Amino acid sequence: MVESELHALLQLHSVPGIGPGRIRRLISRFHSPSAVLQAGLLDLVSVEGIDRTLAFNILRRRDSRFADQQLAACQRHGIRLVTFLDADYPANLKDLADAPMLLYVRGQILPEDAIAIGVVGTRSPSEYGKTAAARLTRALTEKGLAIVSGLARGIDTIAHRACLDRGGRTIAVLANGLDQIYPAENQRLAERIMESGALLTEMPCGTGPDAMNFPRRNRIISGLSLGVLIVEAGDRSGALITANNALEQGREVFAVPGSIFSPKSTGTNRLIKEGAKLVQTVEDVLEELDSRIRYFLRERPTENVLPEGLSDSEKKVLSLLSDEPQHIDLISQRSGLPTSEALSILLTLELKDLVRQLAGKMFVRA
Repeated sequence: MVESELHALLQLHSVPGIGPGRIRRLISRFHSPSAVLQAGLLDLVSVEGIDRTLAFNILRRRDSRFADQQLAACQRHGIRLVTFLDADYPANLKDLADAPMLLYVRGQILPEDAIAIGVVGTRSPSEYGKTAAARLTRALTEKGLAIVSGLARGIDTIAHRACLDRGGRTIAVLANGLDQIYPAENQRLAERIMESGALLTEMPCGTGPDAMNFPRRNRIISGLSLGVLIVEAGDRSGALITANNALEQGREVFAVPGSIFSPKSTGTNRLIKEGAKLVQTVEDVLEELDSRIRYFLRERPTENVLPEGLSDSEKKVLSLLSDEPQHIDLISQRSGLPTSEALSILLTLELKDLVRQLAGKMFVRA
């Protein structure tokens, strides 16, 4: 869409009380955003869902300065605007009745990203949840599926990293404007995602991560995916909103079972009781989606993709780690490094969020 039409579309987004469905109906009736802005009151109210109040808002309360500010912010932060009418708008999202009319994107969305699984869960996972999320995400990535999540702390972060570690593509859907990264500690992860996928949101630049934005964000995570995998979710977890969105959108819902004694697993266990597919291995996901993805599946190389900027010794130690805990003595033996040097390197990698230390001087890849 040319910049003048983007400017007109952004003005429509600034109108109080309007939403993506009404904007699409208006553009369908008048053929372009600029033509909508040029329409008269009687023409506007002739469109389904446009009453006199909303028509007056379109005529009198649209904000040209908002459009100017958004275009300037996008240019400043390297953000691309993708509209519902553009060829590279995600195909899966177009199925939604409330699909965003406008997406803010950093990175690149490819056609093969339609073969995707959403992976979400608690922000404070147990060691079991961390291991399950990492292992299942890596296995899905090795089969050629893209991974969609929300860049949040916990399971989301683990899923993005595990996908990138296997050389896969991942999409992070944010609940705030792309002129800022939330949470801030995921800045480096966000940069990695932009290199091998995309950050996207429907929220304008300048929008903060307000609580009301997350449920809307969650419908996009499920909308981009063929199904969503829930790894640890309590009774009030936002991941359950994503699962409900998936059901409403006709997507599959998968859940990893957890301990009956863990409050982090009450939500996932209930999903299974209500009919979600119980997942123990990647095959549990693949068999449910077989007819839709069988021609797209492929095996990716299983070797780890190491982050840039590491020393040779850091690369050596990191390449030895997986989601299976290893004791410092074994790591020292396998790396050929003195225990004290191996431990120092591991602690440096831990500060870089690449390694986690468990009890008993056991280490796993983050």
